[in-house]
Amino acid sequence: MTESSRDSSKRSLFALIADLPNLLITLVKGELEQLKNEITGKLKKAGIGAGLLAGAAFFAFFAFAVLLAAAVAGIAAAGLPVWASALIIGGGLLLIAVILVAIGITFIKRGVPPTPDNTIESVKQDVRTIKGIVK
Repeated sequence: MTESSRDSSKRSLFALIADLPNLLITLVKGELEQLKNEITGKLKKAGIGAGLLAGAAFFAFFAFAVLLAAAVAGIAAAGLPVWASALIIGGGLLLIAVILVAIGITFIKRGVPPTPDNTIESVKQDVRTIKGIVK
């Protein structure tokens, strides 16, 4: 090995060591960005679920009003068609509310808890890699 090739290899090693802080800063910034994106995504899903639950409450409110009207019509009227049709409409509204509740709960379960699982695993992998380099 010549003198100039040894200087070149030492310089590249020193250059790598000098670049190490910048590489670590870039890595940390990337992990923080991934963390932010992951939590934002999970919170969006939870927000959609909450919106669907609000929609279900809206339909449940009107279903309750229709069912009350059906009860009043059933007591006041002797004929079947008036309150029977009101019960059918109320039952349909309740069915919509139940479907929205089921979908809303599914979305909330996907978004809660908003733990950044992918980011945590990525950081663990980075730590394992750095430990492997140090050894």
